[in-house]
Amino acid sequence: MRTGSLAICFFILIANHLLFLANAELPDGTAIAALKKEFQVVQWPVHEPNYCLWLGVTCSSVDKSVEALELPHLNLRGNISLISQLKSIKKLDLSGNLFHGSISSSLGDLALLEFLDLSSNRLGGLIPPSFGSLLNLKSLNLSNNLLLGGIPDELRNLKSLQEFQISGNNLNGTIPWWIGGLSSLRLFSAYENNLFGKIPESLGLLSQLELLNLHSNMLDGVIPESLFFSGKLEVLVLTQNKLTGSIPVSVGLCKNLSSLRIGNNKLTGSVPASIGNISSLTYFEANDNLLSGELPREFAQCPNLTLLNLASNGLEGFVPVELGDLKNLQEFIVSGNSLTGEVPRSLLKGKNLNKLDLSNNRFNGSLPENICGTSRLQFLLVSQNSISGEIPPLIGQCVRLLELQLGSNYLTGGIPSEIGRIKNLQIALNLSFNHLHGPLPREMGKLDKLVSLDVSHNQLSGTIPTEFKGMLSLIDVNFSDNQLNGPVPMFAPFQKSPPWCFWGNKGLCGDPLSASCTSYYDAESDGSHRKASYKMVLAVIGSGLAIFFTVSVVVVLFTIRERQEMKSKKVNEVGVGGELPVAPVAIIAGNVFVDSLKQAVDFDSAIKATMNDANKLSSSTFSTAYKAVMPSGLVLSVKKLKSVDRTILNHQNKMIRELERLGNLTHPNLVRPIGYVIYEDVAVLLHHYLVNGTLARLVHEAPEDLFERDWSRRLLIAIGIAEGLAFLHNVAIIHLDVSSGNIFLDANYNALLGEIEISRLLDPSKGTASISAVAGSFGYIPPEYAYTMQVTAPGNVYSFGVVLLEILTSRLPIDEVFGEGIDLVKWVHGASGRGENPEQILDAKLSTISFAWRRQMLAVLKIAMLCTDTTPGKRPKMKKVVEMLLEVKQT
Repeated sequence: MRTGSLAICFFILIANHLLFLANAELPDGTAIAALKKEFQVVQWPVHEPNYCLWLGVTCSSVDKSVEALELPHLNLRGNISLISQLKSIKKLDLSGNLFHGSISSSLGDLALLEFLDLSSNRLGGLIPPSFGSLLNLKSLNLSNNLLLGGIPDELRNLKSLQEFQISGNNLNGTIPWWIGGLSSLRLFSAYENNLFGKIPESLGLLSQLELLNLHSNMLDGVIPESLFFSGKLEVLVLTQNKLTGSIPVSVGLCKNLSSLRIGNNKLTGSVPASIGNISSLTYFEANDNLLSGELPREFAQCPNLTLLNLASNGLEGFVPVELGDLKNLQEFIVSGNSLTGEVPRSLLKGKNLNKLDLSNNRFNGSLPENICGTSRLQFLLVSQNSISGEIPPLIGQCVRLLELQLGSNYLTGGIPSEIGRIKNLQIALNLSFNHLHGPLPREMGKLDKLVSLDVSHNQLSGTIPTEFKGMLSLIDVNFSDNQLNGPVPMFAPFQKSPPWCFWGNKGLCGDPLSASCTSYYDAESDGSHRKASYKMVLAVIGSGLAIFFTVSVVVVLFTIRERQEMKSKKVNEVGVGGELPVAPVAIIAGNVFVDSLKQAVDFDSAIKATMNDANKLSSSTFSTAYKAVMPSGLVLSVKKLKSVDRTILNHQNKMIRELERLGNLTHPNLVRPIGYVIYEDVAVLLHHYLVNGTLARLVHEAPEDLFERDWSRRLLIAIGIAEGLAFLHNVAIIHLDVSSGNIFLDANYNALLGEIEISRLLDPSKGTASISAVAGSFGYIPPEYAYTMQVTAPGNVYSFGVVLLEILTSRLPIDEVFGEGIDLVKWVHGASGRGENPEQILDAKLSTISFAWRRQMLAVLKIAMLCTDTTPGKRPKMKKVVEMLLEVKQT
């Protein structure tokens, strides 16, 4: 055995030596051999002497010198200064790796370099002034690192530069005026830094500039008129700065401008009428400024407008009726202004309208009778206005509504029972501070997804219907200041609510109120004696009817049971996981991205699997997954999008392109689609079947010996999730539902983050955090989503923090044991107030096994606390979370 091992080692040494000699004969052989040893690129073969055939290496056809080195997202680390020996290199891409330390100034010696991408690493220090010598450089990307200092003046020499990206660092200082002299510049992105001062007027000299993104800095002064002179600008993002002055009239010169985002500044004046000249305008955000004047009717001349957000300004006047002509408008947000007039009926005719936010204005009149003329409305927010009249019964046709805010108006009449038909109502139903009267409709008990219900400060009477126990998702309720009576139904969300949620109802009794229900039941008893004689008469008649009814029910039950047995027999004949014959469906489109699986996947079998609940694997906010066995024997997970997401089917070509693109994303911690099927109005996505299910199942349901006593495995899973999420953020994808139920585990318990395709398909702005779909599972939703409804990277960090707390504590995100109104995050953050130390929070089955494990768990707990900070700006970025978790692992 020892002799054999020595022989193998000797053979490997000889092979490596021969490989070194073979590479040494090529012009860059010595440098490549050094890089292979330094970077430890496992994808580079041991026995292939020609490095020109290696992954990511492109050589000159003339002398075999290295012209391109492209090694993104391979978890590489080491000394990148060795690359400076590749004198012929023109393209260098090391993005998405683990390189740290300062950027070597020796890279400035690569005189032929045209493309340099070091983004999404851990590089710190200053931007090397030596980069000013890269006179052929066309693209420089240093985004998402830890860089400090200012932009070095030496870079003014890069006259060939077309793309300049330094976003997501800690850079400070001003934007140099000489950037306006980089005449070839098409893209300049410096968002999320600490840049201050004014936006240079010289940027207007950039005749080729198409994208300028400077959001989340400390810039002040005005938006330069000259920015729009060239007419080439397509995307301008200046949100979250300290800009003053007005919106330049010259903005109308940019006919190709598709996205204008200038919110969260201190801009004044009116929106210029020249905005109507921008025929390509798709997104316009100017919220949280000091704008005044009227809402320009010229917006109606922008046929592609999808998002119009002018919330929290000082706008006055009416909503122009012409805006109803915007057929592509999805979100209309004008809350927090002084607009008046009736609820704009013309807007409600838009077939694509998804969000209508008119709250906190001066709108009057009554609600339109057919308020859901558009079938896609998910957010109807008209609270804090002067709207009168009754709630129209046709409100029940708003079947897609996720949030309905009608509070603080002058509504009269009763609550229509049809409101119980809005089965998707989830975020909130607010009818408070109106003049509603009459009973609470028992049909409201069918709203089983509703989280928040507020009917306070009305004149509602009668009892709280016992049917409200069907509202299984309720967390917040408020029935105060009405004329309700009787006992509060024995229902956890009611009993755990503060007493003030029921105050102001003299006739209410029972928990959580201190009033006893004895007198109420006595009164009921007196009334029942007076009715006793009638009951005796009815009993005689009723007994006869009861006998007839009982016999009928027995017959029907036997019939149903016989049919079920026949159906069960047919299922058994088909086989386990099989389906009963179903009517054929017309497949509109379908594709399998993996060539080796094309013959093994049967679309009809995939569709049929979704028609049998016995195949159901899991259900999330946006989809339901089923297990499907192909005729070839291949087992797949088939994901059927829920009805709320079928709007994407009207953009099938876009959806198909996005799915195919996501199918090509390469990261070991993401569940990627391997194909899709579209039939009728249903989209079905195909994935590999993952045998170990979800993290939620493993943490909360697995046998003790499998997972409960394995902290090392939990830590690796946490790191895998973090790395997958950091990768998504790096490619501008914000996840819509980070939860343990959307984290899947392969055969080796490696973590894979699911639902990434949902995030991409439903986000109209491709990751810029303007989306109207409700995001997240209960217990994972960050607090700011309740009022912004904007899905953000910090929001993802919060949700990931909840997952970390699950891993550490083995507790559910929402559990009655925490107490009223308390979820897992509040329970953990409130430990010190309860006199508990951090170790009392951790799962004792893990933390008491070894001192090393306990030390690691306490370190991860600190990370989870940072991630779940209530202030989004204080949460770390996911790339920083990955760093911290890897440091914990190394200790």
